[in-house]
Amino acid sequence: MSDTKTRFERLVALCAGTDAAAWLAATAGGLGRDGLERLCGAYTAAAVRVGRMPVAPTVAAHPDLAPASPAPTLERWTADDAARAVLLLSAAEAMSSDGFVDAATACYERGDSREQQSWLRALALLPDAGRFLGLAIDACRTNIVPLFEAIACENPYPARFFPERNFNQMVLKALFNSIALARIVGLPSRLNAELSRMAGDYAAERRAAGRTVPADIGMAMHQSTSLQS
Repeated sequence: MSDTKTRFERLVALCAGTDAAAWLAATAGGLGRDGLERLCGAYTAAAVRVGRMPVAPTVAAHPDLAPASPAPTLERWTADDAARAVLLLSAAEAMSSDGFVDAATACYERGDSREQQSWLRALALLPDAGRFLGLAIDACRTNIVPLFEAIACENPYPARFFPERNFNQMVLKALFNSIALARIVGLPSRLNAELSRMAGDYAAERRAAGRTVPADIGMAMHQSTSLQS
């Protein structure tokens, strides 16, 4: 965990500059005191103190800053996403296990949509991340597409932790929202007969209504399952 945190600290410094890095270091270092309120306040402040510039160009120039696999890919992350990940990882180190769960949950529940996106993107990096499964599954019910994408796309968490039923529902929702299935990390390893059936039914419904079928729907189906043309 500390290696991942160090990479993100360096990433924030390169993206946002020394003042932002100094704020992040000082704030992350003080999270052991009044942890929940201090963490939530810093979590919200990150967008102003660090900014929202994309990190992808910096990662491309410094590939060693990408977190080790399995981890989320960073092409859609911004500097405040990385700073919030540092804050969560620092809190996990400084607080008791139960205290951290309460504080991290508060960051999500109190946050606006943008802050919740950051939280979901970082979720797979947190220690004992399965403790937050309920929040991750609930996030898939949102009608806010960028929030849904934060958990469903470029994120290894669903493939690692979601029960089959919830994973299947997430994939179908991605199809409904015209989200490329290639963005779902670990989809090939999570293929199952029920998902194949659901995808086949969806394709049949689309055809019956005279609508186009997503070109990548076969990615949700076993190779042995044929699509009827």
